Amino acid sequence: MTTRRQPTDIKRRIPRQARAAETAAAILEAAAQILEAGGLAGFTTNAVAERAGVSIGTLYQYFADKKAILLALAQQEIQSTLAELRQPTDPQTPEERVRQTVRAIINAFRGRLRVRKAVVEALLAQGMGVELMAPVAIFIAHHPRSLMPALTNEQIFVLSRAVMSTIRAAVLEEQPFFRSQVFEDEVVRLGAAYLNSIIASTNTITKA
Repeated sequence: MTTRRQPTDIKRRIPRQARAAETAAAILEAAAQILEAGGLAGFTTNAVAERAGVSIGTLYQYFADKKAILLALAQQEIQSTLAELRQPTDPQTPEERVRQTVRAIINAFRGRLRVRKAVVEALLAQGMGVELMAPVAIFIAHHPRSLMPALTNEQIFVLSRAVMSTIRAAVLEEQPFFRSQVFEDEVVRLGAAYLNSIIASTNTITKA
């Protein structure tokens, strides 16, 4: 009888049961607290394990290293933002739809700017900057056709990079106005102006 061989690489534990999921969540929350308190300077797996109340061995069952924790934090926040953007809404204008998206992105990470900066830097270091564009991509995919026409690949690229790169720069530069209403208004102005110009151009072609 042939014995089925197991893969040689050891797979990290996937949290399937309630206790395992709670442990993973506790580790991520502990990591976020440490990052927000002191940035990357005090961010070690030992410090995270201690703050989470687990052994270092338990932490390594879930996350291979600091980088894995940062990437997990990124994925958690991206998915949370995407879930919010997928909620049914009834915007009346392209600007209202842009504002919903911009506000959700700015309010991600529960206002923890140091955590956000560390996560963004980790994604960029791993060549995963495109992951940061996901919320805008969801906005584009779910926008009501009654509000705006389908966008081309080029238009999607320009819109997503314009909005997300502006927000990312404010995060990395630790701009004090990041969570201000004025900053939100200006980012909305940027995205809405671009969309309105596309709509105007499309209407002109249609009438012609």
